[in-house]
Amino acid sequence: MLLGSATPAFAASEPSTRLVECSTGDCLLVTGRRDDRHAPVSINGHKVAVKGALRWQTRLPVETFRAWSAPNARTVTVSVDGREAEARLPVGMFVRPEELTMLVIRPK
Repeated sequence: MLLGSATPAFAASEPSTRLVECSTGDCLLVTGRRDDRHAPVSINGHKVAVKGALRWQTRLPVETFRAWSAPNARTVTVSVDGREAEARLPVGMFVRPEELTMLVIRPK
């Protein structure tokens, strides 16, 4: 009978994103977990300051994030201590309001 496993019981969760309001307008909130509170976090190759220790978060102004991303990107690359993961971006992240005619979201 095996009591242990070669894989950790709790692997770091994948990062997630959502749009939120901040003092400069709209921001992209990126959240995630890390094993070491001092592990550096990068978004699309740019080191960012984060709040929190093991559960961290950072807010990026949408315009800054757009400058760091490919046009019409659907994911963001989040690096924690050199390990990269992809997080899906909110629907319509790169559509400017004047370009959006209609957005229909249906539950699965």
